[in-house]
Amino acid sequence: MIELPPAKTVLALMVAFSLTACVRLNPQPLTEQTLSEQGGADRVAAQQDVEPITGPLTLEQVIARALKYNLDRRARMLEEALAFQQFDASRYDMLPKLLAQAGYTSRNNDKISQSRNSDDGTLSESRFISQERDHTVSSLSLSWNMLDLGVGYFGSRQQADRALIAGEKRRKAMHLLMQDVRTAFWRAVSAQKLEAEVRATTLVAEEALADAHQAETERLRNPLDSLRYQRQVLENLRLLEAIEQELSTAQTELAALINAPIGQPIALVEPDFDLDRQALAVPVATMEEVAMVANADIREQHYNARIARDETRKTLTRLFPSLNFSYGVNYDTDSYLVNRQWNETGVQLSFNLFNLLTGPAQLKLAEAGVALADQRRVSMQMAVMAQVHLARQQLINAQHQFQRADSIWQVDRRISEHMSNREATQVQSKLDRVANQTTAILSLLRRYQALAQAQTAEARLQATLGVEPKIGSVGEMSLDDLTQTLASSRNGWQLLAARARKDASL
Repeated sequence: MIELPPAKTVLALMVAFSLTACVRLNPQPLTEQTLSEQGGADRVAAQQDVEPITGPLTLEQVIARALKYNLDRRARMLEEALAFQQFDASRYDMLPKLLAQAGYTSRNNDKISQSRNSDDGTLSESRFISQERDHTVSSLSLSWNMLDLGVGYFGSRQQADRALIAGEKRRKAMHLLMQDVRTAFWRAVSAQKLEAEVRATTLVAEEALADAHQAETERLRNPLDSLRYQRQVLENLRLLEAIEQELSTAQTELAALINAPIGQPIALVEPDFDLDRQALAVPVATMEEVAMVANADIREQHYNARIARDETRKTLTRLFPSLNFSYGVNYDTDSYLVNRQWNETGVQLSFNLFNLLTGPAQLKLAEAGVALADQRRVSMQMAVMAQVHLARQQLINAQHQFQRADSIWQVDRRISEHMSNREATQVQSKLDRVANQTTAILSLLRRYQALAQAQTAEARLQATLGVEPKIGSVGEMSLDDLTQTLASSRNGWQLLAARARKDASL
């Protein structure tokens, strides 16, 4: 028989190994090569399964690409999927615990016992070995705690509500994404429309400025008139450069939203825009009613209130006595045992007496959580009610601003046409030409900006109401099918107006 080392020696060795492991644990910063390789792999993963852009994109195609390929939206969808997976896993907390155990025991000497006489206290000379030095023990036991069952049931209900909250957050993120995409699309359209005109007008302005410098140098004109001329040209150049800076980021912002390669030019199809007043035809009362049942923030607060109430029930369940049922099958290889295999059944009732002291405080805490959740729900409903009115008024203001910007652009366009005719007869100077073209470009830019604001205001109103296209699972739909679904869902305001008329007729 091999003699085992003393217990103190074994303990000392274990402590030494533990200290050595702690000393060798050092921070390991990421290397530049690792970061570079991971960055390349992430860029490849970001473009995985993304259909390439093969032609000009319409507004519906841009929104469809954003819904299907936007990276932030993918993260929201994964968060929702994770929440549902957590809900599925939480349901197993209600099952009994089935525990399988196996162990090996070894000692360096025999387990010997003696007996003591109860009358005179003398020890018996007989010594008994009651256990083998080496033996294995195995068991399979099933236990079910009724308290854990109740707590697990309410915990599973809470996790189900958290999964639904993740779905509402995904809806809200989708509304915000569609709103941002609309704004970025019209900014990119205006950049596509005005880029060539801005560059051409800038070249003319540079030529006019160079002519003014030459005229000043050669003293062909009054110095004061020449400086005033240069000042006006420079002011027009400043406006043109501001417009160019305003438009320079539009393509990048749109590419980031639809997960297109950064730097790749994106051709866009400008839709025929007619000011849509269908949203304003829906009565305010109908908008309020729709928002109360469909707004993502309100629905999230309803689920939070349910979670708070289930937390109260969990707290109350923990205050009950714990009843545990157990059944197990055991086996021991010890030859000194008469019955090496045996079955064991047990019922155990336990109660934490400190619950009598802490129970009322725990219940008050849970009830305070319910009151807070209810107050947040009421506050959110009132806030959404105000948001409905604000979003509707903002849409009215944005449409009015667009009409005004469109009228100004129409006038500036007609002025530009007249100036072009004068240019053909060489009546106007380069300064007049630059000034008129700059004014026309600025008016057209403001028209597009007002148009983008009108589109954003309408999308904001849709998000406040919780109105969204019925698109189903984006991952299972092809890009073409998703585009067609978005194109056919334009009549959402018409459906709401028809609903209002139907309710009014009842």
